[in-house]
Amino acid sequence: MANIFLRFPGGKDKALTLSYDDGVEQDIYLIDIMKKNGLKGTFNINSGIYAAEETVYPEGQIQRRMSLSQAQALYMNSGMEVAVHGLTHSFLEKLPMNICNYEVLQDRMNLEKEYDCIVRGMAYPFGTYSDDVVEVLKSCAIVYSRTIKSTEMFDIPTDWLRMPATCHHNNPKIMELADDFLHTPDRYGRPKLFYLWGHSYEFDQNDNWNVIEDFAEYIGQKEDVWYATNIEVYDYVQAYESLIFSVACNKVCNPSSMDVYFYTAGKVHCIKSGETICYE
Repeated sequence: MANIFLRFPGGKDKALTLSYDDGVEQDIYLIDIMKKNGLKGTFNINSGIYAAEETVYPEGQIQRRMSLSQAQALYMNSGMEVAVHGLTHSFLEKLPMNICNYEVLQDRMNLEKEYDCIVRGMAYPFGTYSDDVVEVLKSCAIVYSRTIKSTEMFDIPTDWLRMPATCHHNNPKIMELADDFLHTPDRYGRPKLFYLWGHSYEFDQNDNWNVIEDFAEYIGQKEDVWYATNIEVYDYVQAYESLIFSVACNKVCNPSSMDVYFYTAGKVHCIKSGETICYE
């Protein structure tokens, strides 16, 4: 029996997504870079600690949170996802669980109202969590949450509420990983997901905007890469995992609301939403 592997939209075997935290002014230039190179990603916002409107920061201050109006102007209609980062960027696992619940659910509620969308994703403040925090996320209908663990690999997540990344943008191997991602096929035909994370203020802090500029130019605008937000990746993988295969592995049903691609026996197949097909 042949292996069966996911393929991303269009039959592509590679996907790239970014995740950046805190809603800071440097996101403005980061999104410009991303759009220029066809990249997409997710911005994780603390809706309880926006800067006051018309805040003027002292000269040289690097960490500069945006006001609500600035953030709305930047993220809305940008093609990017906004996601939960905790109402006030607290260590969630150190809080009583009722307050942890409030930090997550109120942040989600605020973001949904402020950005006129449904919010289902998250990144852990400080990257820390516990099993109890994960249960809180489930109760708040959060479907994925990014940690700060880096694997330097391109695996599809299996534990979406303890989700690792490929690497932080300050990883000295970032361009080596990008080259591997683009040019080294998986020996078994498995799909590859490059997940990059960070804080955009770090580019000012470390005076290294060239890192993300070079990365985006090198990895962007590739016909064989799907560029997506975190929630788009999650939803597509869920649709793939909902496929129903016959025991003989010659027929498949797609009960999901989106078209799905898969690879088997040297061929890529597309099964449309609601279809049942034979693929031998």
